[in-house]
Amino acid sequence: MLKKGSKLYSILTGTCPRCQEESMYIDKNPYNLSKVYKMHENCSHCGLHYKIEPSFFYGAMYVSYAVGVAFSVAAFIISYVFFNSSLKTAFIAIVTTLIALMPVSMRVSRNIWINFFISYDKNWKNNTSA
Repeated sequence: MLKKGSKLYSILTGTCPRCQEESMYIDKNPYNLSKVYKMHENCSHCGLHYKIEPSFFYGAMYVSYAVGVAFSVAAFIISYVFFNSSLKTAFIAIVTTLIALMPVSMRVSRNIWINFFISYDKNWKNNTSA
């Protein structure tokens, strides 16, 4: 299911969307908060420039909203439906989930955003576009 060459692989691993050989991030750990947004300028394997244009990753804010809603819905269903908690406890579970998963959410949102625009290319060496 999670095979190299799929967008899901690149999104979940944070690898270059074109070659999927290298992490886009300087520090792979999203919980190193001082480096959560620190990215390589280019992929050292295929040379892809990650910031396609100035302020490119501002678009990831829209994706982040959707990811946050998905995490919130999941936290609510787990808390309220499966554990039969009160609405107040479910709200606390949602807030806790959003805070705990914020670094992951930020990275996944960036990964989704860049994968909207760049696809895996196993023959990237033969293509001259960088």
